[in-house]
Amino acid sequence: MVCLLTEKVNDELLAAGPKLRIVANVAVGVDNMDLAACTRRGVVATNTPGVLDETTADFAWTLLMAVARRLVEGDQLARSGAWKGWDLDQMCGADVWGKTLGVLGFGRIGRAVARRSKGFKMRILYHDAVRAPAEVEAELGAEFAEFNNVLAESDFVTVHVPLLPETRQLISAPQLARMKPTAFLINTSRGPVVDEAALVAALERAKIAGAALDVHENEPFIHPGLRRSNVILTPHIASASLETRTKMACMAAENVIAVFQGRTPPNTLNPEVLQKKQAGA
Repeated sequence: MVCLLTEKVNDELLAAGPKLRIVANVAVGVDNMDLAACTRRGVVATNTPGVLDETTADFAWTLLMAVARRLVEGDQLARSGAWKGWDLDQMCGADVWGKTLGVLGFGRIGRAVARRSKGFKMRILYHDAVRAPAEVEAELGAEFAEFNNVLAESDFVTVHVPLLPETRQLISAPQLARMKPTAFLINTSRGPVVDEAALVAALERAKIAGAALDVHENEPFIHPGLRRSNVILTPHIASASLETRTKMACMAAENVIAVFQGRTPPNTLNPEVLQKKQAGA
């Protein structure tokens, strides 16, 4: 089975396919997969990590720049026919150069985003459950900080955590209250990491300056309160370049081929299934 993140791989699905040998997810995140159920039923589970890191980091920066400089608003004004010409204080946004970037989740994608910020002479703060090696911090000029400090000190907070029980609604009312009123939130990880109702309330009260969201709490539904001029909304397309999506599909196919050729897929999430079968053989 080759599936997307929109398919729920759970006990019900696995029970319907008793001959299933592999589930190859065309995504890096696996919150749609019950890995324990796959392992229990002897089904190999794989994903497609690595190939989408740089593309997703590019898009996170696209969102960051667009929301800071009011790109979508400006495009709409230019197309509307209502633009009356240049003015000194028209469509003024926020500078990016020299500001502080807060990265929540410092894995491959978080680090790729941080790497891009060096070109903007930004101060980089990050928080992760596991602190990065000293050489990585030195290379990127990144400072490890406590979660609340990242929120309080950053001009831009970009989220790159996996969806786990402990990260669901990681950003809710208390966290938004700690952010600067001039700060922006960017999310290209998973929608349920952000409490959308709390975000709407924070935006309505001007607790933060704006947000840019590629992922949404209850996709494809988007909270109507997010349809605001200071929010950019995109339909889960951070990895959607032709090159990257092609690589993801090929990687999933290669994982399937490896299983049927008796090899270990390069991106196996539950290697114990293969180890058990090899031991039994």
